[in-house]
Amino acid sequence: MLLSQGVFSQGAVVPLRELLLVLLVATVIAYLSTGGIRVLAIAFGAVAIPRERDVHVKPIPRMGGLGIYLGLLAAVLFAHQLPALRRGFDYPKDIPAVLAAATLIVLVGIIDDRWGLDWLTKLVGQITAAGVMAVMGLSWVAIYNPFTNETVVLDPLQGGLVTVGITVTVVNAMNFVDGLDGLAAGLGFIAAVAVFVFTVGLLYEVGGSTDTFPPALLAAALAGACLGFLPHNFSPARIFMGDTGSMLIGLMLAAVSTGASGRIPLQGYGPRDIVGLLSPLLLVGAVMFIPVLDLVLAVIRRVRAGVSFSTPDKMHLHHRLLQIGHSQRRVVLVIYLWVSVLAFGAVGTSLISDRRMVVLLFAAGLVFALIVTAVPSWRELKNNSTRKPPRGSADEPPLGSDRVAR
Repeated sequence: MLLSQGVFSQGAVVPLRELLLVLLVATVIAYLSTGGIRVLAIAFGAVAIPRERDVHVKPIPRMGGLGIYLGLLAAVLFAHQLPALRRGFDYPKDIPAVLAAATLIVLVGIIDDRWGLDWLTKLVGQITAAGVMAVMGLSWVAIYNPFTNETVVLDPLQGGLVTVGITVTVVNAMNFVDGLDGLAAGLGFIAAVAVFVFTVGLLYEVGGSTDTFPPALLAAALAGACLGFLPHNFSPARIFMGDTGSMLIGLMLAAVSTGASGRIPLQGYGPRDIVGLLSPLLLVGAVMFIPVLDLVLAVIRRVRAGVSFSTPDKMHLHHRLLQIGHSQRRVVLVIYLWVSVLAFGAVGTSLISDRRMVVLLFAAGLVFALIVTAVPSWRELKNNSTRKPPRGSADEPPLGSDRVAR
């Protein structure tokens, strides 16, 4: 579909090469800056001391999300210098709005990583950042109603409330999933790559319209920043991203979904087109399904136990995968696999016209993910069936009992 020069066959100029350069710049800057931020975090006192529910067993510096932020910022500034991408900064005003909101959420994260904030203060910070983004121009303006096949046009207040609600939900879901080395950064990378693939396809469909430049550019920058941070954070992690990084990734995913889906009037489109146009939001929903499900189950579990919903425990999804025999690295890779299947299953509906092929590939991916997830359990059953009973068990006389009998 793509030509080597980044020009589609129908004549629509799509700056694919420049977008990939943006991804590369974000990767390099995030990778190089994170090492210095690790030293800064230790000097600043932003260090994660192991708690009972934590997986790590020694103090590790956090605030690594600042490296992701620097990678994003450098990539966006670099994109502004490229003639092929500069018109994406003119209209709409998405990119300044996202940078302002990202800066606010990073400041809240730095304070939390260093001194700690209660949940209400963090929530106020998240709402403020999302509100700033909406007020500055990046907001939902239309929502499709599948029951009436009509588009509901939102006024500024309604659009702002929808934007804030979606953003805060995604921010907290990503913050919640940040429990293992490399998990949140990897999920951010997978989601950003999938959104990037979709937005490049959307650029082709609309002939390189300026409106679709910001989500493609921001998705490329986020993917690169997460990728550059990941070598420092994958097990065994040398630095944690902290709330600085997890909240930033959530905000960016909400922003690219809003930019790609929140402004499109959907009247007159067929079912496949509607799925395609809403794919960024569906995609983020697919990526967030596992952490959100984990969050809901945790709240139900704690309410039934008669404790506060914010009470920590060691019964989250990643804890359960560790208990059935996966190593910490394997747990992260298993969750990567599940999220990749869900994410590219969502985006595949808009990129592949053969719906049966999409369903077949999605089903095959689910089966493979199930097998990989269950492998440690089967291995444990096999080991238990072949292992000799321990001394002193009911199947073998206690040590020395045969000598007493004789």
